Amino acid sequence: MTAADPAPWARPPETAGRAGAREHVGVPEQVGAQTRPAAPTRAGVPEQAVGVLTEAGLLARAARPRVGHIQFLNCLPLYWGLVHSDALLDLDLTKDSPDRLNEALVAGDLDIGPISLVEYLRHADELVLLPDLAVGSDGPVLSVVVSSAVPFEQIRTVALGSTSRTSVLLARMLFEQRWGLRPEYVTMPPEIPLMLREADAAVTIGDVALRATYDAERAGEGHPLQVVDLGNEWREWTGLPMVFAVWAARRSFATDHPGVVKEVHAAFRSSLDVALREVDEVARRAARFEVFDPATLARYFTTLDFRLGARQQAGILEFARRAAARGDAPPLDEIIFAAV
Repeated sequence: MTAADPAPWARPPETAGRAGAREHVGVPEQVGAQTRPAAPTRAGVPEQAVGVLTEAGLLARAARPRVGHIQFLNCLPLYWGLVHSDALLDLDLTKDSPDRLNEALVAGDLDIGPISLVEYLRHADELVLLPDLAVGSDGPVLSVVVSSAVPFEQIRTVALGSTSRTSVLLARMLFEQRWGLRPEYVTMPPEIPLMLREADAAVTIGDVALRATYDAERAGEGHPLQVVDLGNEWREWTGLPMVFAVWAARRSFATDHPGVVKEVHAAFRSSLDVALREVDEVARRAARFEVFDPATLARYFTTLDFRLGARQQAGILEFARRAAARGDAPPLDEIIFAAV
């Protein structure tokens, strides 16, 4: 990189604005010549999730906040209560992969949404975080893994899943600074069998990685792959939780619409609280459409760390320090939160 080149994190995303189609939930009702969304009913639970979005008259506004949703099981608890309270009527929801939601939020195509930690670090001057909302782990995460077809000390090539940003950087940190390896890297779609045709090991996240963990645990010593949990490796390396994704609002949107940000934050927190109280039911319902049994999903949902307290913030700052030292992100002086 020459002095005239922008830093890697400063380059505009090549595919910004390509997030998936937004989902407008609910059937509009006609009012004269105007069309407005149908008001949420109060038949669903929890009612408080409806209340926090309707108290300030959000439904009467011309435009709903554009909010992102990661299409992975690890985010299901954050949306469970919203679905069952009809609060989704108040959101212009975009469902997509983490990498494309990153790009949409940075490009201004979303107002609020999840963003991978490393992309937050690269764009922290444009964003404010929503308090106490994250996806991470304080130990094993189960769904961020390296799957290796050879003993770790023999790894020479690593395939990096194309949907991941933070986990890819974490894997590189671990390979190079914890395990003392300098493999060659190639980026590929996150399909482990195909990745392992091209490389000795594969880094995957989300449901693909959870399946790798699940299969390895079921097979035991007879499993052909070595599966290493990167959340657990970070915890053993630093003694801190690992935060993989945070929820953020664009600073300009938070300045112009502080009440909306507060309402959306409250709805997500309420939704998460309900899901964790009803975790067995969430797992049972999700298992109908997945390869995992309810017990596995209940364990997964309760293993994930959705908090963003003092320890999690310390983990963010430590990851930021290490990323900056490598030249992978600018230094992070402080974490700025939205006023909610």
